[in-house]
Amino acid sequence: MLTILGILFAVAPAVVWKTIARTRPVGFAIGGALLAGAGLLISVQQRWIDVPRLDVHLLFTALAPLLIACGVGLEGRHENCPSPEWISRRNGAIGFLGMQFSLTLVVGILYALMISEGSDAPSSRALPSLPPGITIDEEGTSCGSGGCWRVAKVISEDGLSRPEIIRELGLQQERCRSSGWLLDWRDVCVGARDNGENVTVYAGWGS
Repeated sequence: MLTILGILFAVAPAVVWKTIARTRPVGFAIGGALLAGAGLLISVQQRWIDVPRLDVHLLFTALAPLLIACGVGLEGRHENCPSPEWISRRNGAIGFLGMQFSLTLVVGILYALMISEGSDAPSSRALPSLPPGITIDEEGTSCGSGGCWRVAKVISEDGLSRPEIIRELGLQQERCRSSGWLLDWRDVCVGARDNGENVTVYAGWGS
């Protein structure tokens, strides 16, 4: 169900443009660009592209109306005065796109406020990539007074010692990076620990 809703959300601007486009050249150009944007958004929704989904949704709903406005402006240079019926459709399109952007912004801000508490653990994608010969043996989450972490025990198939595994991972020191661009301003930090028996890698939200 969520997948269907995500697809409808992505293609909605292209459908809106179809109702108000008046010329073929501009109509196809803007429509193709909107469909390409919808394809990229769906790829983000399905996690085929690993970027901050919250920020991408907001950017999409902000840029799609601008693209449509450019199309309307280009068509206006080559067309006569629009009919009252077209003006009515245009006003409906403005209302729909404005509602889509406002809803995305409100939901995004509420979600950003909710996740800022740090009660959730980062996804498995936040864990550092492993070099050849080192694999994940166990994975799970761990929570404490400072929040929750994604943790994984790693082992060496080549017989490396624990310090050597950490050096291979390049995690002698914890590394942090931003997890988003606009709404999700948290840092996700990754590192490795030697507990005397094995090596665990972790990903958690920075303070």
